[in-house]
Amino acid sequence: MRLIPTCIALTAAFVMPASAHSGIGSAASFAAGVAHPLGGLDHIAAMVAVGVWAAVKGNRALWAWPLTFVAVMLIGGVLGLVQIALPFVEPGILASVVVLGLMVGLAVNPPLWVGAAIIGLFALLHGHAHGAEVAHTVNGLEYVAGFALATATLHAGGIGLALTLQRLAPGPVNRLVGATCMAVGLGLCTGVL
Repeated sequence: MRLIPTCIALTAAFVMPASAHSGIGSAASFAAGVAHPLGGLDHIAAMVAVGVWAAVKGNRALWAWPLTFVAVMLIGGVLGLVQIALPFVEPGILASVVVLGLMVGLAVNPPLWVGAAIIGLFALLHGHAHGAEVAHTVNGLEYVAGFALATATLHAGGIGLALTLQRLAPGPVNRLVGATCMAVGLGLCTGVL
């Protein structure tokens, strides 16, 4: 159980301040909300990792962790919409990609509530970044609904990937997905990606 705080602390220590969100594109419609998460490696990697980790954990985590992410992400989105600042949003998003990759790659099996807390923290940051991108002059609810749908779809993709591949070779699949997620996160942190 001491592995989780150690992984988070090490990742936070090495994550360089970088912008995981470019703010490119319109944030004024449902379609833009759906498209935005699908266009960012940080979001894709983290959302797929949440789905895979939930599938690896199984039981109630299979629905509780993705649902936690989407629900808390919506709260973060609202905070961003109303311009309530949160510290360390961009570094936290980058750290989420690496940490969630570690959780999957090492098949970390925390109690349900611990996994939900980790996922919830990262969801708040992801949601805040998306909500803050919405122009002040538009109704951001459509955009928020779009990015929530895209996020849930990426979670489902991760769950489907894990459940399908677990039958073939569960250990190597976890390590491969985790390593890919960590590589994406480290690439984003260092500016390589």
